[in-house]
Amino acid sequence: MSEFETARKQMVDSQIRPSDVTDRRLIAAFLDIPRHIFVPRARRASAYSDSQVPVGDARVLMRPRDFAKLVHAADIQPDELVLDIACARGYSSAILARMAGTVVGLESDEDSLSRASGLLADIGADNAVVIEGDLAAGVAKQGPFDVIFVNGAVDAVPQAWFDQLADGGRLVAVVRHGPIGKATVFTRSAAGIGERVVFDAHVAPLPGFQAEAGFVL
Repeated sequence: MSEFETARKQMVDSQIRPSDVTDRRLIAAFLDIPRHIFVPRARRASAYSDSQVPVGDARVLMRPRDFAKLVHAADIQPDELVLDIACARGYSSAILARMAGTVVGLESDEDSLSRASGLLADIGADNAVVIEGDLAAGVAKQGPFDVIFVNGAVDAVPQAWFDQLADGGRLVAVVRHGPIGKATVFTRSAAGIGERVVFDAHVAPLPGFQAEAGFVL
């Protein structure tokens, strides 16, 4: 077993399994997918640590525990269509592709887009595709989506994302309330959008999705 394989198993055993993540498909995905190849070479030593890992363009990989719990809360089914917003170099799309029927990764950074497409091809994630676009706008022409997954904390969820949810669809995101983020599952129904907070999480804000500071007199 290589050094990275050992670190990956330790990540699952010490960070993910103890955090009430019980879906066997999700556990298998975390054990199989090489997280370290989705981060810059200079940061690969910390790829499996209990921390957020910068991956460029102000993007980070969430702590494995937070990411796993958020995916678990989405309750993704094998036939579902998932939109992965701000997928960076594609690690989140790779994990989601193991859970879903099809994953559409959305990224605004050209360098990350190119790297994500290549890495997903390298690991054989044939049911995942990454496209370039405005993160706040989503990808209406590819929807509606059964699940929308957001990589990074936001101060508010854009209406465009809600509009692209299918009936019964879930949007999972960390919504900031001051310094504390609330991992939240939003569900679309005929009655509107319901929401459920599932855990607290300290996740780096997604650039461009912070509320403007008001003036104080």
